[in-house]
Amino acid sequence: MVKLRYQLAKGSSWSTQNEYIEEHIKRHGRRFDHFERKRKREARAAHKSSSFAQKAFGIKAKLLHAKRHAEKVQLKKTLKAHDERNVKQADSSTVPDGALPTYLLDREGQKDAKALSSAIKQKRKDKAAKYAVPLPQVRGIAEDEMFKVLKTGKSKSKSWKRMVTKATFVGEGFTRKPVKMERFVRPMALRYKKANVTHPDLKATFQLQILGVKKNPQSPMYTQLGVMTKGTVIEVNVSELGMVTTGGKVVFGKYAQVTNNPENDGCINAVLRLQLYEYYET
Repeated sequence: MVKLRYQLAKGSSWSTQNEYIEEHIKRHGRRFDHFERKRKREARAAHKSSSFAQKAFGIKAKLLHAKRHAEKVQLKKTLKAHDERNVKQADSSTVPDGALPTYLLDREGQKDAKALSSAIKQKRKDKAAKYAVPLPQVRGIAEDEMFKVLKTGKSKSKSWKRMVTKATFVGEGFTRKPVKMERFVRPMALRYKKANVTHPDLKATFQLQILGVKKNPQSPMYTQLGVMTKGTVIEVNVSELGMVTTGGKVVFGKYAQVTNNPENDGCINAVLRLQLYEYYET
């Protein structure tokens, strides 16, 4: 009590009792994983509310459903407002009265203050098409399925080696590391150099040489190892197809996506991407 009077007499700021959490944050900061825990808590909130809604009954259920209904209505209104923002609408208030010049007769008043131009819309559509792939979703593959444990040495405890059980590409002039230093073993029987690539416009299939593995959606480690599973984007040599750019240069490589399970079929089937060559570069 004496300390409180002394502080008030000095005129210094004295935080109220219910602000102790904010005071602690100011002095000591937050936990290192605060934002990660917050993100997970928000992600679980939907499941928690759904579980409560299924168990609630009586007046609590009525109040909850009325509240949820109001939230959904508001959300639909917000989404509709966002959609209408990008659409040009006729506005009679902007049309002037009286005679108009000839070059303005075919125009009408528009609410285009927040409207996007058609050129920007088209550019966005082209960009979306550029990153569209034949297989947008693929099944996840666990490491237990991807790798087989290899025991090394006379000791039973040494099992740090792994054998890749899927189709791989190693490139030209590949040389294996010494046996004692090799961490991942890629069997010769599962290495592929060519792929059966289908041209979507010509409806024809060509056997083309694989230049490299560009992107494996499963994991960056699988991309680095050159593992080819369903959905993997590979680069193939299309120079023999005679494709040329707008500038007249011959296209050497294009990207294609694997559409089958190579480890089961014994071959690689892929669909050619006809969009820009810079696919997956950005």
